This record gives sequence, structure tokens and C-alpha cells, in this order.
Amino acid sequence: MNTKLTLSLKKSVIEKAKQYAKANNQSLSQIIESYLEKITSDDPGLGDPELDSIRRIISLPDDFDLKKESRISKHS
Repeated sequence: MNTKLTLSLKKSVIEKAKQYAKANNQSLSQIIESYLEKITSDDPGLGDPELDSIRRIISLPDDFDLKKESRISKHS
């Protein structure tokens, strides 16, 4: 089950993202979810040089379990 997230972004960014999503036959939600999974993943196979620099910005505890937390927040 998915949960809703509200974001505040520049209008120009949203419009470009919508165009990108449409051109790639994806929803904006799919793109954002994929991006967040990549930057929070400990799996080096998901690494992306551009995302690696961003990944360092997010600081999560060593025992943070994304899958567990995602399941909990989805049922809230």
C-alpha cells in the first residue's frame, strides 16, 4: 500500500519533471520513488556517480531499515 507525500518544488522543476516522466512513460511518483530508493540504498549495484555525491547529504543511523520503515509508514 502506498502513502501520500506532499512536496513543495519550483514550478519550473515540476513542469520539466512532468515532461521527462511523460517522455519516459513513467509517473512522477515512480521517478521520485526510484530516485529515493537509489539514494538511500546500501546496494552498491544501485550506485550512480551523480547520486553518490547527493547520497552523502542524507545521514541515516547505521541500523536504519528502509524496508521496515517503509512498511510501517505505509500502514500509518
